[in-house]
Amino acid sequence: MAMDSYYYSMLFLLPPILYMSYHLTRTLAEKKPTTHGLKAHPLLGHLPAFVRNSHRFLDWTTELIVGSPEMRMGFWIPGMRTGIITGNPADVEHILRANFANYPKGEHAIGMLEDFLGHGLFNSDGEQWQWQRKNASYGFSTRSLRKFVVDVVQAEIADRLLPLLRRAADGGGDAILDLEDVLQRFGFDTICAVAFGHDPRCLADGGVMEEAKSEFMHTFGEAQDLVVGRFFDPIEVSWKIKKWLNVGTERRLRKAIADVHAFAMDVVRTRRQSASVQDRDDVLSRFVASDEHSDEVLRDIVLSFLIAGRETTASGLTWFFWLLSSRPHVVTRIAGEVRAARKATGTRPGEPFGFDALREMHYLHAALTESMRLYPPAPIDSQSCAADDTLPDGTAIRAGWSVTYSAYAMGRLAAIWGEDCMEYKPERWLGEDGAFQPASPFRFTVFHAGPRMCLGKDMAYVQMKSIVASLLEEFEVDVVKEVAGGGVPEHVLSVTLRMKGGLPVKIRRKTEALLEEDACQSE
Repeated sequence: MAMDSYYYSMLFLLPPILYMSYHLTRTLAEKKPTTHGLKAHPLLGHLPAFVRNSHRFLDWTTELIVGSPEMRMGFWIPGMRTGIITGNPADVEHILRANFANYPKGEHAIGMLEDFLGHGLFNSDGEQWQWQRKNASYGFSTRSLRKFVVDVVQAEIADRLLPLLRRAADGGGDAILDLEDVLQRFGFDTICAVAFGHDPRCLADGGVMEEAKSEFMHTFGEAQDLVVGRFFDPIEVSWKIKKWLNVGTERRLRKAIADVHAFAMDVVRTRRQSASVQDRDDVLSRFVASDEHSDEVLRDIVLSFLIAGRETTASGLTWFFWLLSSRPHVVTRIAGEVRAARKATGTRPGEPFGFDALREMHYLHAALTESMRLYPPAPIDSQSCAADDTLPDGTAIRAGWSVTYSAYAMGRLAAIWGEDCMEYKPERWLGEDGAFQPASPFRFTVFHAGPRMCLGKDMAYVQMKSIVASLLEEFEVDVVKEVAGGGVPEHVLSVTLRMKGGLPVKIRRKTEALLEEDACQSE
C-alpha cells in the first residue's frame, strides 16, 4: 500500500520535473541577456532576485534600468522567460514602429490570457488583430462618436457623479469616499455606453452606488488581478497545474471569469436583438451590423473595451488627485483656467463643458499628462520577438525572447526628462505661449505608439478633463491625512497601476460654489 502511494506520488510529480528539466537544459544552452548591476545564478538565473523583488517589481526593474547605461535590463529564469525590459526610446521605436512585424504579442502571452480575454483586440496578432483594429479605428474616428463621447461623459457627470459628491459634502464633510472606486464605476458606465450602448448603472442616477454593482466590480477586478498574477508566478507551470486541478487562485479565477463572461454575453445578445443596430453610434453596433462574427468573438471584443475603459482613466485620475493633494498651486491654476473657459463660452458652473472648451484647457491637459508620466495607467507592455533581431545599439535579441518596455521606468529617466524627472512639473509640457506641447510617443509611451497606438486617447482626455474641471469647480478634495502625508502610496500592479487600498477622500463644497447655487435658486 505504501509502495503504491509512492508510485502515485512520483507519477504526479514527474510531469513538472520533466518540464523544468527540459526548460533548464534548453535555457542553459542559449545565449542569455545581461543586466548592469544584477548577477545571475549559474543554474537559477535571475530567479532568486525575481523572488526577492516580485512584490516591488516595478520599482526593482526601474532601479536597474535607471542604473544601466543602455537604459534596459535583461533577465533569464529557467522554466519561465528570457528577455529584456527597456526604457530606451530608441528600443521602443524599433519594437513598436521600425520592426513592428517582428514583435507580436506572441503565443506565450496570448495563451496565458486566452481563457479571460479570448482573442480580442488586446490579446491577438496578425489578421485577428488587424480586422478588429480596422473596425474599431473607423468607429473612433467618426465625428458622431466624438459628440456621443462628450454627451455620455457630461451626462454621467451631471446626473451621477456630481450628485454623489454633493451628498458626501452635504453630510458635514465627514463622509469618506474611495475616489478610486467611484472613478472605476464612472469609467465602467461610460465605456459601456460609448462602446456598447449599454448602461450598467454602476453609478445610478442621483449618484447611488448599489451593493449588487459593488460585488460585480469586485469580481471584475479580481479576475484581472488573478490572471496577471500568472505572469509573476516564479514557476510558470504551477498555475497550469492549479488550473488543471481547479484549486487555489485558479479556482477563484475560473469563477470570476465565468461571471465576467456572462455579463459580456448579455451585452452582446442585447445588442443582437436591437432593431436599430444600423442607426446607433456605439462601437459594438458596427461589429454586430456586419453579421459576420459569432457571439464569442463579440464577447472578446466587449472584454477588451471593458479592460481599457474601466481601469485606465480611473488609474490616471486616482494618482492625479493624490498628487494635487500636496500641490495647491496646481489646483489654483486649474480652477483659474476653468473660470476662463466659462467666461469664453458664456456658460455657468454646473453646465456641461463642450469639446472645444475642454480642448482649450492647456494647463489641465499638461497637469494630467505630467501625472501619467510619473504614474502611467499601463506601466509596462510586453511583446515577443518572432525572429532573431538587433536593437539600434547592436544588442542581439533572440527569437522567443520577451521584450517589454516600461513606461513607469521611462518617466524616471533623467536621460529623457532631465535631472528634475522625479518632480511633478506640468510646465514641462507647455510652450512659451502656454499651449500644450506633446512629446514623442516613443518617449511618452502611456498611450503606446506605432500601429498599436491607443484608439481611445482622445476619449480618455475628454473624460479626465471633464471630471477634473467639473469637480474642482465646485468642490475641494481632501485626501485623508494618513494617505496624503504618508509618502507615495503603495501600488498594485495589475492590468493597470492601481493604488493599494484605494484613495480615501473627504469632499467639501467651495464657498463660491455655494454662493453660485444660491444665486441660481433665487432666479
